[in-house]
Amino acid sequence: MRHLRLLSFIILCLICNIICFAKKEKTIDFWPDGTEITDWFRDTTPLDISSLGKQYKISDFGVVNDGKVHTKEFQTLIDKVESEGGGVIVVPEGTYLTGALFFKPGVNLHIKKGGTLMGSSDPSDYPLIKTRIEGETCLYFPALINADGVDGFSITGEGTIDGNGFTYWKHFWDRRKWNPKCTNKDEQRPRLIYVSNSKNVRIEGVNLQNSAFWTTHIHNSENVKLLSLHIFSPAEPVKAPSTDAVDLDVVKNVLIKDCYMSVNDDAVAIKGGKGPFADAFRNSYPDVDLSLYPEIEGNGGNENILIEDCEYGFSHGCLTLGSESVFNHNIILRKIKVKDANNLLWLKMRPDTPQLYEYITVEDIEGNGKNFLLVAPWTQFYDLKGRENMPMSYSDHITMRNIKFDCDNFFNVKNRDDQYRLSNFNFENLDINAKAGELHTEYVDNFTIKNVNVNFIDN
Repeated sequence: MRHLRLLSFIILCLICNIICFAKKEKTIDFWPDGTEITDWFRDTTPLDISSLGKQYKISDFGVVNDGKVHTKEFQTLIDKVESEGGGVIVVPEGTYLTGALFFKPGVNLHIKKGGTLMGSSDPSDYPLIKTRIEGETCLYFPALINADGVDGFSITGEGTIDGNGFTYWKHFWDRRKWNPKCTNKDEQRPRLIYVSNSKNVRIEGVNLQNSAFWTTHIHNSENVKLLSLHIFSPAEPVKAPSTDAVDLDVVKNVLIKDCYMSVNDDAVAIKGGKGPFADAFRNSYPDVDLSLYPEIEGNGGNENILIEDCEYGFSHGCLTLGSESVFNHNIILRKIKVKDANNLLWLKMRPDTPQLYEYITVEDIEGNGKNFLLVAPWTQFYDLKGRENMPMSYSDHITMRNIKFDCDNFFNVKNRDDQYRLSNFNFENLDINAKAGELHTEYVDNFTIKNVNVNFIDN
């Protein structure tokens, strides 16, 4: 009997080990290029702010809920927290007005439920600085929240950061009436959050809304998690111009998970630079004096971006590569619900910029929009800057699978062999209702199609 109990125990241990091993095997996940996705991307444990040091409630330091702008008091508090070794600045219940804030190493932000950090509607509260915008470094407004050169920076809580953008939106559209070619640089507006030259960044739980311009801009940073965010700007009755939810601009290792995004522009836009020698960080140009092209400063590629378990309201693009983007490798958009997006996947191909978009996967999607796939030239601010030949661009290893989608146009791809080449596309397990968009396999070198059902419906 004793031997039987021992044998049973051994068998039970073996079964448990097999189960654990099987579970471990199931968690192994891969990027489109076949490399393994690390456990870092699976760790979404909520951040415990008690581990970040002393907490400083803003209302104890002159930032009060009185309808006045308290930029000076708020910035003084940020500097104080840094000088005391770091900690967490806490926004309690109420609405607190401020202009541009510049967070320092070791200083974190927590916004409690019912608390709102509101951006000033006065442009003078955002002094012009050298910053990164639309693929180049130039003088522009800072964001409401700025963090540069920080390690471990976090924004947490159940409260709200509100860009108070209505006045800026109105000025933009009024100027467009006077000048139909008015750009975002002609009518400058502050972003909501700008994080640059940083690592180990987490923005979690908060509501980000009504940004005057881009909502969350991450530049030249790595190990960034955007978790459980609610990002919103209106598309009607007033359009909030260029209020992208997330702009990823020269990043490595980014997780966007469990977020809601509904904005009057792209939900997630992958950027990185533009111009005829924008890829100088990857390729040498021995016969070119690159000092004549200052716009290449800050350019770079994007690698290992995972967007999953999100819900999309209206947006121009669920995943957009461009309009200023040079090199993108290993990007996954998956397990997404979409409502009324203009484009599910949008590849913007600039004729003045050498681009390589590779190993992009869009999978496990359900929803509706105008275009399932849009690939087309993007000529906004087109300028070869003296380069005699148009640089060639490439989109390679693009996979779209396990998708149920209703759209106006299934395959909206412009064939431009003189400008860009498309190769190694894979469409698999697609259930599509579309008004138009015949699949042109001849536009792509090596197009794999498996179990694709497209039902063309009457307009």
